[in-house]
Amino acid sequence: MGRTLISMIAVMTGSLFALGAVGACFGQQTPYPADLDTRVSRFLDNARGSWSDMNVPYVDGKILHDLVVKGNFRRILEIGTSTGHSTIWLAWAAAKTGGRVTTVEIDKERHEIALQNFKKAGVAAFIDARIGDAHELVPSLKGSFDFVFSDADKDWYIRYFRDLEPKLSANACFTAHNVLGWSTDGKKFVEYMKGLQGFRTYVERGSGEGISVSCRVAR
Repeated sequence: MGRTLISMIAVMTGSLFALGAVGACFGQQTPYPADLDTRVSRFLDNARGSWSDMNVPYVDGKILHDLVVKGNFRRILEIGTSTGHSTIWLAWAAAKTGGRVTTVEIDKERHEIALQNFKKAGVAAFIDARIGDAHELVPSLKGSFDFVFSDADKDWYIRYFRDLEPKLSANACFTAHNVLGWSTDGKKFVEYMKGLQGFRTYVERGSGEGISVSCRVAR
């Protein structure tokens, strides 16, 4: 397949932003760049403390990274890209497990900034970044997913989970941000998940904002 055709496919889909990502779409695993660890670490360290636009704190990004690596998750979905801080952590982990991240953002300006950050961090090839209303996009996504991180509208967390539950793999984990402290809807989501059969839910405190982690229980 020539570069011209690949470029055309990327433009037509509107969601693939690197040749490596296109290769992954066709079943080819994106190679792990030799300098990726150094490049991502440097980018995250230099940008630490400068993130705004509702991005997760550094410590919460690391928690997400470690969860993905520990669980060897490969098919990752993020709801709420913002400008890409958490996505970079997830993509770095996906690069290690041989996976990739699909991430959804509704705001065009934040989406464009995120794309720039993905390139700077060196993880663009491991990300399928989509722009649109998650209320519409999430139900239309084809599964299955091993790991989901929800950091969009808190009052929709339960709905996102319900839309995605049939598409979660046997060992999948569904995580959500801001479930402690200020978000009443985040707390309600944790209570809902803890009452579900078939899932074990706990909360990683991290920065104090809280990340709920709900994993399928083996049958």
